[in-house]
Amino acid sequence: MNKIDLLNGKYIYYDKGKFDKWCVYEVEENDRKKAPKDIEYFKELKQFSIIFTKEKIYKDFVIIYDLTTNVFDLNVVKKINSISNTYNEYNNQIFRLFSILYMAMIAEENKKGTRLGKRIKRLGIFYLLLKNNDPEFCANFMKGKNWKEIDKLCIEGGF
Repeated sequence: MNKIDLLNGKYIYYDKGKFDKWCVYEVEENDRKKAPKDIEYFKELKQFSIIFTKEKIYKDFVIIYDLTTNVFDLNVVKKINSISNTYNEYNNQIFRLFSILYMAMIAEENKKGTRLGKRIKRLGIFYLLLKNNDPEFCANFMKGKNWKEIDKLCIEGGF
């Protein structure tokens, strides 16, 4: 099973969702599972960008983005751990957030018929951090846009 262990018995893994078997779930201490929502982790990233700078978080995210394929790779998880350790006392929270993003990007890469793949997540993070938009906007602004419109925004962002 493709799984990333967090603290206190928590972990992140894939399971069947509404559309496919690539739904990312976070299991909490009480074995309750929930699918992390973009708005939730965008809010957390925005808060950390105040502490560590938007540029640092974006640069570190892009390292993970560049390593992401459609296959889960424990070496990428090790890299996420290494990157997270640069966030000092917040390393566990950052490891969780980057791990969720990593697994979500793999899911996007495996989405049937995708034309955008992981670029969807990068665009959201790009608008959140470098374009300095609020998390609600970044979680929702692509809804209703066709892939060509989103592709154009990605190209304008340099990816």
